[in-house]
Parts: sequence; structure tokens; C-alpha cells
Amino acid sequence: MAVRREPLNRERVLRAAITLADKEGLDALTMRRLGQEVGVEAMSLYNHVKNKDDILDGIVDLVLTDIDVLPAGTDWKKAMRRRSISAHEVLVAHPWAAMQIMSRYSIGLGMTRYLDATLGRLREGGFTIEGALDAWHTLDSHLYGFTLQQLNLPFAADEASRVSADVLPGLSAEEFPHVVEVIGHVMRSGRMEDFEYGLDLILDGLEAGLNGS
Repeated sequence: MAVRREPLNRERVLRAAITLADKEGLDALTMRRLGQEVGVEAMSLYNHVKNKDDILDGIVDLVLTDIDVLPAGTDWKKAMRRRSISAHEVLVAHPWAAMQIMSRYSIGLGMTRYLDATLGRLREGGFTIEGALDAWHTLDSHLYGFTLQQLNLPFAADEASRVSADVLPGLSAEEFPHVVEVIGHVMRSGRMEDFEYGLDLILDGLEAGLNGS
């Protein structure tokens, strides 16, 4: 008995593109490879996507729908904290996405909903239009800066202790006491950066400014 194939549509093509990009990077995302992933000839994809740029716009938009932004009526600080942590998790899960979100001109429905919910929670929380823009940009600067640094480390986070142990013997504790102290701490604890530490500092600062403190 023949296996019934799921009908091809735009979302199925884009989901396959996300999976391929996650596994092999954006350079592997060609029409030929994508066609192989969904079991059709490359030409058949043009019934659902225009070209690679259209695919990139589409997968960025789909990834953005995975980020949690809490609904209207939610405390702005709680909403922004959840939104930022969720965005960080999504961007780490899709290592190609951060640069694409920052660099693509097209704004799809997913991006529009994400931005509207983000700005909406800030405005509902009492921020002026200018204040909401500043808060959004500050939060996103931390989000993208931290995420890109994490993604581009030459070693995985769980290798921090091993890397520290390799580096430490080559450093003089007398000449560089504070560097040796920190590297020793990382070697013992395995702890590197903490996304939520910086996030909470920003949120506390925004709250203080909003309250006139």
C-alpha cells in the first residue's frame, strides 16, 4: 500500500527550510537541497516560494512566531522578561536567525505581531512612545549582543571548565591576578555569561525611570 504524501504548501516548505538551516546553515539552503528535503524537484518549490530571498523572509517570520509575548493586560515587566528570555532561547535554537532578523528589510505578519505586542505591553505599562522605543531598543541590544556573542564563542558553554583549565597554566597570577581569579572561578563552576542577570538590570533601570526614581 502506497504511503500517502502530505500535500506540499508554503508552510511545509518553510518548515523544511528552517530544519535544513538549523542543521547545515544558510549556505546549504538552496532550492535543489530544499526540494530534496520535501521530496520534490526544485522547480515545484516555485509554486510556493518566489526565490531564496522569499524563503529567508518566510523562515524569519515563522521563527518569530515561536517567541512568547504575553497578552494585553499583563504587567509590562513580566511580559518583557518572558519575551526576552523566550527570544534568547529561540535565537540560540536557530543560530542563523539573529543576523537575519536584524538585516532583512521585509517585515511579515509574524514580525508585525511580535513588534506590536512588544510595544503594546510597554505602552500599556505607562511608557511614552519615545520611552517604549528606547526600552525596546535597549532590551534588543542586550538580546542580540548577548546571543551573537554566545553563538560565536569558539567552544560550547559546557566546555568552559575545560577551556579555562587549558588557559590558566599559561597565566601569571602575579601579573594578571584578576584574570586568573575569574578564570579559576569559571574552571571550578563552569559558569560563563548569565543572560538574565543583564536583562534584570535593564528591566530594573527601566522601571526606575518609569517611576521617576
